[in-house]
Amino acid sequence: MSSESSKVAPCIIITGTPGTGKTTHAQLLAEESSVPLKHINVGDLVKEKGLYEEYDEEWQSYTVDEDKLLDELEPLASAGGVILDWHSCEIFPERWADLVVVLRCDHTKLWDRLEKRGYPLKKIQENNEAEIMEIVADEARSSYPAEIVVELQSEGTEDLESNVARIVQWIDAWRADRGLDKSDD
Repeated sequence: MSSESSKVAPCIIITGTPGTGKTTHAQLLAEESSVPLKHINVGDLVKEKGLYEEYDEEWQSYTVDEDKLLDELEPLASAGGVILDWHSCEIFPERWADLVVVLRCDHTKLWDRLEKRGYPLKKIQENNEAEIMEIVADEARSSYPAEIVVELQSEGTEDLESNVARIVQWIDAWRADRGLDKSDD
């Protein structure tokens, strides 16, 4: 039996430019889902487990050791039942992902969010440019089958609630397509 057919819950990647609401979406989704899902904030995992090569002072970010990160995530993602929350998705193997959600936000709102986080101007500009140029969305589109990539607006509470409800419906359909029900949890 392949790992895909033995999964009782999907592996969902929530990605987007920093400030688009990935962590908030992932936390709410883990709470609202009809099946248990473990939220993994990949950036936090990198720091906690030392899965980086160095810290870049100028950008105030870690240079991730991708091999160590993938080794750490492999058993979790392959088993399913996880939400991977990170600003990038292209390093995750296609076989892991059942759904890739790319969160999008108007660049002026994004700028304000990043300023409130205290990001340096250079980092705010780079992330804003990345959102305008659709860098993360293009990355997702080129790394995964079109039918599992969805782009959702993330500009306020209404979007958040609507997006999470939509993903919960998708999870229920994913499980139904595999003949799974509540007793399979």
